[in-house]
Amino acid sequence: MKIRPKTIAKGAMRSALLATCFALAAPAFAQDTTLNVAQRQDPQNLDPIDTFRLSWGSIGSNVFDGLVLRGEDLELQPGLATGWEFLDDETRIRFTLREGVEFHNGEPFNAEAVKYTFDRLLGEEGEKGPQRSNYTSISEVVVVDEFTVDFMMERPDPVLITKLAGYGAMIVPPKYIQEVGEEAFDMKPVGTGPFSVVEYTPTVGVTLAKSDNYWNGEAQVDAVNIRFISEDATRMAELLSGGVDIALNIPTPSVETIQNNADVDLVAVDGPTVVLTRFNTASGITADPRVRQAISMAVDRETIVKALLGGLASPISSAQGAKSFGNDPALEAYPFDPEAAKALLAEAGVEPGTEITLDMPNNDETFREVAQVISAFLGQVGLNVNIRTHERGVYFNDIIENGKTGEIFYYGWGGWTFDFDNTAYLLYHSGERYNPYVEDAKLDELLDAQRLTYDRDVREAALQEVARYAREQALDLPLYNTSTIYGVNTRVEGFDPAPDDRARYMSVTLD
Repeated sequence: MKIRPKTIAKGAMRSALLATCFALAAPAFAQDTTLNVAQRQDPQNLDPIDTFRLSWGSIGSNVFDGLVLRGEDLELQPGLATGWEFLDDETRIRFTLREGVEFHNGEPFNAEAVKYTFDRLLGEEGEKGPQRSNYTSISEVVVVDEFTVDFMMERPDPVLITKLAGYGAMIVPPKYIQEVGEEAFDMKPVGTGPFSVVEYTPTVGVTLAKSDNYWNGEAQVDAVNIRFISEDATRMAELLSGGVDIALNIPTPSVETIQNNADVDLVAVDGPTVVLTRFNTASGITADPRVRQAISMAVDRETIVKALLGGLASPISSAQGAKSFGNDPALEAYPFDPEAAKALLAEAGVEPGTEITLDMPNNDETFREVAQVISAFLGQVGLNVNIRTHERGVYFNDIIENGKTGEIFYYGWGGWTFDFDNTAYLLYHSGERYNPYVEDAKLDELLDAQRLTYDRDVREAALQEVARYAREQALDLPLYNTSTIYGVNTRVEGFDPAPDDRARYMSVTLD
């Protein structure tokens, strides 16, 4: 398999050779360099508090900074804050801020900007988006001096420091937003990152320009042109023709095509995204746990991963990957046992030939093939599956959110915190936006309790119990933890994506 390693010897040699040549005959001028990128989804909004989409991450992570950064090794490190300490029995967190940083519009970064960011996130504007609930443990941000703030905590939040490296906590400029208004900020936001937004055209793309005053180094290309190409075949065609230098969201069926192309490399990274089918536990035959267990035993995950996904994924037994805090390596998935599945269906009174519906978004070619295989497996135990597709935005914001799914439905989730709390709370806690069916007092109690302690052992035990209980009740069918796959033109150097599914372009160069 032709997969580009993290460090490429041939690339390093080529770069050194080119550097020598240019040193001998350097031109009198340098051309502007533009990196062309294609990604599947338009985030629909560039404001960090208005989105949960991974598609925002590969734009916003190049435009904004948080108080905390997370490195490629997933370790937390200082960002716009140079340090922090827990005070008053962990009811107050003091952050020391980095001096000399400016937003792209020249506005200074300081304590007032931090306070404004979190007042906005936790206030009326934040209520409109999906990020606010991640930060409600903060009761108030208090300005101590120009470069010191205190976070006053409503309750303990063991994942807060990690979440400060995430979407909703990106620091925004107070003066700019007050001058241009919220809607204008949605379309042309300003941050402190290595690139600034030049233009954002919904459904088309976004253009970024290198920031000349970035506090943490200098981007190696002058501009990044990101195009939104939802159709996998079109995105692949652009990559193979040289129309784009990097293509995100490579579908598994296209891997072999890339392997056979001398001008394009494959970059595969173990990511946070897990794929599962969830059950309508409120109505229909899947309200019966025996039916859910039967479906879980009728599907062979190993075959899906090996034969269909080419090994670029790992089977999972809960809605998290191996890197996730709260993962229990000892937890086993339901075994592949079609005969036991048939027996459970018969016990539940389900007649052979019963029809069920599997809902999914219409632009995921990889899962489209997976869904067909799931349909075939379920057909072998007497369930006829109707695969129903929807436009992606409608699927997540209407079909799932309003409980309009059939018996089973697709869900892919990038748990960017690598902490099961982030995924489990969304999937299983009563009243959550993307949990239309599960209402379980035991799950609510476990999930709420682990959010109230900084004791990692207590939290881990609670999260593992959530996973075990979800498995016992067969609340969903965990399928696999995906590898994030990128297609990269061989003229691209320095593209070294981290496991968090957020593509960063600061270090990229073009030969």
